[in-house]
Amino acid sequence: MEYVEVQIEGFEASASESLVAALLGIDYDSFSEEDNHFRAYIPASAYNEERLKEILSSLFPEQQVRFTVCRLEDKDWNAEWERNYQPVLIAGKCMIRAPFHPAVAGVQYDILIEPKMSFGTAHHETTALMIEWMLDEPVTEKHVLDMGCGTGVLATLAAKMGAKEVRAIDNDPWAFVNATENCLRNKLPQIHVIQGDEGAIPSGPFDIILANINRNILLAQMPVYSRVSRAGAALYVSGFYEEDLEMIRNKAEEVGFAFSASRTRNKWMAVKFVK
Repeated sequence: MEYVEVQIEGFEASASESLVAALLGIDYDSFSEEDNHFRAYIPASAYNEERLKEILSSLFPEQQVRFTVCRLEDKDWNAEWERNYQPVLIAGKCMIRAPFHPAVAGVQYDILIEPKMSFGTAHHETTALMIEWMLDEPVTEKHVLDMGCGTGVLATLAAKMGAKEVRAIDNDPWAFVNATENCLRNKLPQIHVIQGDEGAIPSGPFDIILANINRNILLAQMPVYSRVSRAGAALYVSGFYEEDLEMIRNKAEEVGFAFSASRTRNKWMAVKFVK
C-alpha cells in the first residue's frame, strides 16, 4: 500500500497526544516522534490536505504550525515498521516490547504493548522517567491511579509490581481500546480501564497517582488528585518542560502536596510530590 508521510513542526511537544488523537479521527494510523520531529502516516488514498489544515488550525490557533508532505514508495509498511521498532529496557529491570519481539531472559518486568504510537511505549523521555520512578518505589498492595493512561504501560507496570488495584483512565477512545487490549494481553485483571476525564476518577483513596499528560491538564486536574489521594500518597507527574516546574509545583503545593524530588531528561521533567 502506498503511504503519505506528514512531518509537522512548530507546536509544543506536550501537545503530541492531542494531535495523535485528532489525526486518528481522520484515518492516520501510525506516528513517530524522534529528535523533535513529529511524523504521521496515512494511506495515500485517504490523505486530504484540507482536513489536515482544519485539524492544525483548530488545535493550534495561535501557533505557526508547519507541515511537509512526502509520498512514500509502495511497500508493506507494517512489516517495515516492525523491523525498525525496537523494544525498550529501563534501568535493566523493565522491558517494554511488542508481541512480535522475543522475550528476554532475566528481565524482572516483561511488558507487552501493542505499539499504536511510539511515544506510548517508553521511547519518549516522559514515559521512561515515570517508569524509572516507579521501579524505585514500593507498589505492592497499593491502590494506583494512572491518569491519561495512553497505552496503559504505567498501569501495567504497577500491576506487575504487585499493586492491589489499578484504575487506568483516558478520555481518548483509541487509548481506551488500546489500554484495554494491552491489559488483557498481559493478563492483569486488577487493572480497570475507564474512558473519561477527571470526572471519571473514582473517589479512592489512592496511594499512588501517575499522571503523564501535559502542563495545562495537570494544572487543571491537580485539585482532583488531592481530593482522591490519602495522606502520605505519592503523586508522580510528567509531560512538561523544566521551565514549567515552578508553575506545576506551586499548584501542587496549593492543593496539599509537598515537593519531594525531580528528574530531568532532554529538558523533560518528571516530579514526585507527597501529600
